[in-house]
Amino acid sequence: MQQFNSKYIVTEPKQNLVVPKWGGNLSAETSTRVMYLDSDVIPGAFYVECVWFWPGEIKDEASPEPHTHEYAEVLGFFGTDPENVKDLGAEIEFYIDGERNVMDQSFLAFVPAGVVHNPLYIHKITRPVFHFATFPGKSYTGKT
Repeated sequence: MQQFNSKYIVTEPKQNLVVPKWGGNLSAETSTRVMYLDSDVIPGAFYVECVWFWPGEIKDEASPEPHTHEYAEVLGFFGTDPENVKDLGAEIEFYIDGERNVMDQSFLAFVPAGVVHNPLYIHKITRPVFHFATFPGKSYTGKT
């Protein structure tokens, strides 16, 4: 059995997590939240969220509303093809500062503080996609 200092290590998702009801590919049927960290989970920690998106035929017609944060945010989406890690295995349509970006390869997106981002739609998922989001705020906050 591995020993660790549980005060600073998270091995279970945050309990009683309240998240917006976005639907689409962010629903329980098409994704699984793996880990969630904020200052409620570990005092002083910043926001980090990790999610698996699963292949399926659901058309993503829901999205987080366009919003801003007082902190810069990094969003990552990674494909799972061991022969080609650049292949996202999906198509993601993501708006940053009003600019439409359609991605089909693994990527990181940097969203500066105060910049409007979203909608975000996940299309054509053919392989599992790993996603994480993080920013230096103590908890997730979005304002429309």
